[in-house]
Amino acid sequence: MESEKKNHAPHCLILPYPAQGHMNPMIQFSKRLIEKGVKITLITVTSFWKVISNKNLTSIDVESISDGYDEGGLLAAESLEDYKETFWKVGSQTLSELLHKLSSSENPPNCVIFDAFLPWVLDVGKSFGLVGVAFFTQSCSVNSVYYHTHEKLIELPLTQSEYLLPGLPKLAPGDLPSFLYKYGSYPGYFDIVVNQFANIGKADWILANSIYELEPEVVDWLVKIWPLKTIGPSVPSMLLDKRLKDDKEYGVSLSDPNTEFCIKWLNDKPKGSVVYASFGSMAGLSEEQTQELALGLKDSESYFLWVVRECDQSKLPKGFVESSKKGLIVTWCPQLLVLTHEALGCFVTHCGWNSTLEALSIGVPLIAMPLWTDQVTNAKLIADVWKMGVRAVADEKEIVRSETIKNCIKEIIETEKGNEIKKNALKWKNLAKSSVDEGGRSDKNIEEFVAALAQC
Repeated sequence: MESEKKNHAPHCLILPYPAQGHMNPMIQFSKRLIEKGVKITLITVTSFWKVISNKNLTSIDVESISDGYDEGGLLAAESLEDYKETFWKVGSQTLSELLHKLSSSENPPNCVIFDAFLPWVLDVGKSFGLVGVAFFTQSCSVNSVYYHTHEKLIELPLTQSEYLLPGLPKLAPGDLPSFLYKYGSYPGYFDIVVNQFANIGKADWILANSIYELEPEVVDWLVKIWPLKTIGPSVPSMLLDKRLKDDKEYGVSLSDPNTEFCIKWLNDKPKGSVVYASFGSMAGLSEEQTQELALGLKDSESYFLWVVRECDQSKLPKGFVESSKKGLIVTWCPQLLVLTHEALGCFVTHCGWNSTLEALSIGVPLIAMPLWTDQVTNAKLIADVWKMGVRAVADEKEIVRSETIKNCIKEIIETEKGNEIKKNALKWKNLAKSSVDEGGRSDKNIEEFVAALAQC
């Protein structure tokens, strides 16, 4: 029986939290594992899989479980709190049923890699004797802040004027994730991010979608308390080492962007001249902030490509789309193709971790305009630690004014400081590439993980 088991490739189940930004990095990591001979089965939530329009996952098997809301997911729930309670309960039951089925298959799984947002997966996996691996889709710096919060080492509501945490720069209260700085603002999400650590001590491995050189001090500190390895950046291989053939995109998408339209528009713009503005798929700008950004982009006199979601189009100034001679406004676009285009000059971003790692991997300078959650901490690191961008600072009403936006754009595109930022961005690009390339730190960590799995 033992020798028969050894003949099988290691088989990992991958279970992301049902959101595009969580699924993408876990799928990219899966591709790295497949390249090293591991069999992968993606387990997704029925409601989420239904809304994915673009599915291109060769060599990854897909199974589904229920969140209790198969028609509509989170949108069908009364509240995030209700969704979480139901998902945790129904998800545990349906995952157990699936594991029963898979355990009698020809190549049963021996490992489950779960999004750290879903700690109950570890308990279910352990009950079936599986190796349990937590996967962090946010930075190690942010996870350390949340861990200190879970351990009650950060007192809430916040009372201090600054926070000194091991391995991190000095943080003002406003540099901490918004769930802490604006304590009580999103109780459901606060519970999810803090309770990632409820049973983390039972995990056999903890993998982080980060680059060691980006956050060395905090990683060194976390390694003392957890079996943690950095394996990032989990972005398509063609942006970095190009070792995974034809790996140009993530393989799943909630929308089918009009690729040709955006790229055609970029093609006849001068090198480094276009400002790209996009704020991710989850949070939108307020009407006042949308109008200030519109004015700032226009006053910068640069070409701009701005992604404004369908539901936010009505917030634009009247007649702005028609009168924007140097701008293109779209409801979605192929971000990776835009970021790699030579016409791109800088990226006005919400500083979501995936967008940050994509820009860093491509060497694009950033204008940081964080909205909520981990984005504010990422913005601090982008501007003050990695020095690959500038922070568009909001006023006392929490609005970034048009003048600030215009000045940030001009600073990156036209000044000597902008040239320094571009050099730093290229430095990080080279580090990201060498980290996942053969013999790099992330590559070695993945090799070590696969070797350990083969012994299970």
